[in-house]
Amino acid sequence: MAEHTSPHERHPEHPVTHHFQSVFGTEPEGVWAAPGRINLIGEHTDYNDGFVLPLAIPQHTSVAVRRRSDDLLRLHSRQADGPTVELRVADLAPGSVTGWAKYLAAVVWALREDGHLIGGADLHIDSDVPAGAGLSSSAALECAVATAYNDLNGLGLSRTELALVAQRAENEFVGVPCGVMDQMASMCCTADAALFLDTRDLGSRQVPLALDGLRLLVIDTRVKHDLADGAYAKLRAGCERAAEALGVLTLRDLPSSGLAEALDRLPAELRPLVRHVVTENARVEQAVALLSAGDPAGLGPILTAGHASLRDDYRVSCPETDLAAATAEAAGALGARMTGGGFGGSVIALVSEVMVGSVREAVLSAFARAGHRTPRTFVATASAGARRLA
Repeated sequence: MAEHTSPHERHPEHPVTHHFQSVFGTEPEGVWAAPGRINLIGEHTDYNDGFVLPLAIPQHTSVAVRRRSDDLLRLHSRQADGPTVELRVADLAPGSVTGWAKYLAAVVWALREDGHLIGGADLHIDSDVPAGAGLSSSAALECAVATAYNDLNGLGLSRTELALVAQRAENEFVGVPCGVMDQMASMCCTADAALFLDTRDLGSRQVPLALDGLRLLVIDTRVKHDLADGAYAKLRAGCERAAEALGVLTLRDLPSSGLAEALDRLPAELRPLVRHVVTENARVEQAVALLSAGDPAGLGPILTAGHASLRDDYRVSCPETDLAAATAEAAGALGARMTGGGFGGSVIALVSEVMVGSVREAVLSAFARAGHRTPRTFVATASAGARRLA
């Protein structure tokens, strides 16, 4: 993994610089970016110490930053309506900030909670990661800000350490008890590869993503999801209850061979959660083996099985994501599944390059017939993680 760029090196000017100048009347010290992500397989396994296989997408959040000599935070977003948000660093506390600004403030708060003596700054945000689409727009925002603060203040934190700062920001300040997958993907992914991550010890390796004539079509259903609304926390709590009942640290410790016996020992309401987590961890390992063996087409049935598990056992799908996945497969996709935390968001479909257009049209037509909003679609490519742009 390449080291972060020194803030003293010169970089070409970035378009976000001009927006910063128009808002704050001066030039930023630099521009940093962090990407959104899709997850090939491994959903709701990260907070169970399990395996995940995400990749970064080209869509990213950019942040232009200039440090201040006081503790004032002035935050502006090109996408958000309304004026610049002004906050005092000393006043930051969980629950003290709402809306989009809480994700920026959360990172500053988390860094200070970890003992880093950082002050105020002017920050301007620009992003093309769709919010609420299951593509990890919040992690992209958090990781861009964390990377900027790390570079500008010479904190010397590694990418993994920055991902943990961003996770703490989301867990404790924003109030979403997420695992670390999204932040690790946004910080640590590389181009042309998926990140095989063990979320227990954060060991990882880059798995080359050679799709050989196949494409990953992303279908944003435009059904917004908010993981801070309590449903996500309820699922995590259910997994923790199940692990305690089974006498294991987390569900990661339950082998596939012991699944049937374990389910017999659990109350009915916890069995589907355990079945999903255990089988999903196995699907991640199967996917890595297939990619390593040069068989990307073999991912199709794994995606399909993953969606069925999320739909029937974890129950985090919705009519729109179910329709997108089923329609894509009926139109010729090798497999499709919901990606992200659920309750809306996006579907990924593994499609032959020559069939991308026809699969896309089939999904658009199905949504129109059902009276749903027109989905947004794009072909995802594996991209680089957080970095300095200017």
